[in-house]
Amino acid sequence: MSIKSKIENLKGIIPSDVKMVAVSKFHSNSEIMEAYDAGHRMFGESRVQELVQKYQELPKDIEWHFIGNLQRNKVKQIAPFVSLIHSLDSERLMLEIEKQGSVNDRVIPCLLQVHIAEEETKSGFSPEECRHFVADAKWKECSHIKISGLMGMATFTEDESKVKKEFDQLRTLFGELKDIHFKNDPDFKEISMGMTGDFQLAINSGSTIVRIGTLIFGSR
Repeated sequence: MSIKSKIENLKGIIPSDVKMVAVSKFHSNSEIMEAYDAGHRMFGESRVQELVQKYQELPKDIEWHFIGNLQRNKVKQIAPFVSLIHSLDSERLMLEIEKQGSVNDRVIPCLLQVHIAEEETKSGFSPEECRHFVADAKWKECSHIKISGLMGMATFTEDESKVKKEFDQLRTLFGELKDIHFKNDPDFKEISMGMTGDFQLAINSGSTIVRIGTLIFGSR
């Protein structure tokens, strides 16, 4: 099945109000252009160097999402163009994004990454750390950052009940933060959760952004 057919198939499954980020990391420009020519514009990368190169070489109306662990010393490379950073996970990173947003005279939308899985290799705030970070409200002093929601990755397991529990935990935390801190903020609206293996569970749990690679581009 072609990349175009895979995208059309997914768009027939995924509700129209849920955004699909095509995870293009490690895939070629020609593969990305197949998806682009099929009408898709939202792509996700997790390595800064690869993202910058693709941004330079591919059409400028692509909406690039950074979905990997972001080192502070690399923020300046993506700050001029990135559409959404999914992995804000510390005050220090927030301050660097704010600094680079100011340098580039733009507001950079970010999601707070929350650690909901059992694997220690996953990054992010614990739910309690996330509550403290938001309540501390230093983000309100950052005029070049927009907190747009939360991101989380479930445990890599075939136990669907466990995955659903973790997704539900993130959805509940989102609702709690929305009610307490973002009630009048229409920009705080995104829950990025769900990938190729579990995106339907994520959508059922309230995901607004799913990140899909293998089902579009095949295995790397």
